Amino acid sequence: MTDDKKNFGDDIEKGAKEVFESAKRAANEFSNEAKNTFGSEDNKKLIAGILAIVLGWTGVHKFLLGYTKEGVIQILLSFLCGIGGIIGLIEGIIYLTKSDEEFYQTYQIGRKPWF
Repeated sequence: MTDDKKNFGDDIEKGAKEVFESAKRAANEFSNEAKNTFGSEDNKKLIAGILAIVLGWTGVHKFLLGYTKEGVIQILLSFLCGIGGIIGLIEGIIYLTKSDEEFYQTYQIGRKPWF
């Protein structure tokens, strides 16, 4: 192998390592910013509130918070009489107007399934 080909291969390997490290840093920064934006895993207030407003009729916010039975009830209410979407909208607004600590204590620690 000539020196030019060896140097070219070394340059490619070095460039690939730099790209990999840069991508790794970018992924970590994105992950950290997403956690800051959507809240930590401990407090699911923002994502639960948005899901309740947008997809409340599916009960997806209930499943996110660990309320499986209530999520199924909300789906049934949506299909049987259409009120599940209204409940989701109301809950989403309530979730988003509570402080982070109040939401965490009420819905995640206290396990209050409705309103």
